[in-house]
Amino acid sequence: MKTALVCGAGGFIGSHLVKRLKREGFWVRGVDLKFPEYAPTEADDFLMGDLRDQRVVSGVVDRRFDEVYQLAADMGGAGYIFTGENDAHVMHNSATVNLQVLEASRKRNVGRIFYSSSACMYPEYNQEDPLNPKTAEDSAYPAAPDSEYGWEKLFSERLYLAYARNHGMTVRVARFHNIFGPEGAWDNGREKAPAALCRKVAMAKDGGNIELWGDGQQTRSFLYIDECLDGVLRLMRSNWTGPVNIGSDEMVSMDQFAHMIIGIAGKELGIDHIEGPQGVRGRSSDNKLIAEKLGWTPSRPLSEGLEVTYAWIAQQVSSGRRDDASLAAQ
Repeated sequence: MKTALVCGAGGFIGSHLVKRLKREGFWVRGVDLKFPEYAPTEADDFLMGDLRDQRVVSGVVDRRFDEVYQLAADMGGAGYIFTGENDAHVMHNSATVNLQVLEASRKRNVGRIFYSSSACMYPEYNQEDPLNPKTAEDSAYPAAPDSEYGWEKLFSERLYLAYARNHGMTVRVARFHNIFGPEGAWDNGREKAPAALCRKVAMAKDGGNIELWGDGQQTRSFLYIDECLDGVLRLMRSNWTGPVNIGSDEMVSMDQFAHMIIGIAGKELGIDHIEGPQGVRGRSSDNKLIAEKLGWTPSRPLSEGLEVTYAWIAQQVSSGRRDDASLAAQ
C-alpha cells in the first residue's frame, strides 16, 4: 500500500485531499494544529502538532512516504492578508514550516513532495488592469507581490526548487488561484470571498442589501475544490516539476460574482460597496502551460461549484453555526 503525508490536513484543501487519497487506496497520515472543523478526518493517522517545531516534524516525518503534500500555511482572506497587521506572523510561520518539513523529507528520502504556492506571488504591476491581468508562469519576475504572504510563497517556491537541484529531490510546485468549496472557513475571519459572499447572501433578508469591499469592478477567477485536486494529482504523478498555475480562467468581476450567488439563492438583494482590503485589481489563471505540459484544464463552470458551496454554507447559517464576532470579515 502506498503512503502519503498531508501537512495542513485540518484545513480546507488538506481535508479534501485526504479523502481523495483514501479513495485511491493510500494509507494517509495527516497533521495540523487542529482537526477538520466541519467533518471527521478520514486520515488513517492524524497528528495534532505544530510544524514550526522541529521535534514535531521529526515525529511526523518518521518514515519514507511515497508522497508528501505540504499545504500547511498561515493564511486567510483579504481581511487577514492585506491589513498589514499579520505580516510578521504570516512570513515567519509559513517559512518555518516549509524549512522544517522540506529538510525532514530530504532526510527520509521521500518519494515526491508537493508544495502549494499561490497566485499571490505574481507581480502587482501585472494585475492593475482588471480586464487584462497577466499571470503566465514566466511573468513572476521582476518580483513584486502585493503582500508579504505572496513574498513568502515566492521564497518557498525557490526553496523547494533549490532542494530539487541540490539534493535530487522530486519536487512539484503549483500556484493556486482562489480555491473554494464546502467544508471551508466561512465565518472565522479568515474566510475568502466565495465563502464570505455566500454567507452574506444566506444571512440577508430578501429585499435587503449585502456589503462588498471595493467598487465591484475588481476581477478574479475561482476554482472548485474537486478540480483543484484533479490538477494537483495530475501534477504530482507527472514527470514535470512546475511551477504551474492551478486555477480557472473563467474571470468575473466581483459584482458579477456576487450576483451569481444572489441568483443561486433566489433572492432579490442589492449591493453596498464599502471600503475594505481588496488586493490586486485583476487576477485570473493563465492555463496555457498546464494544458501544454499536463494536457489538463478545469472543465466545470463556476456556477456549478457555487451551487454546491452556497447550499452548504446556507445550511451552516440556518443551523446556527456562526461566530458573530467575525461576520463583518470578507
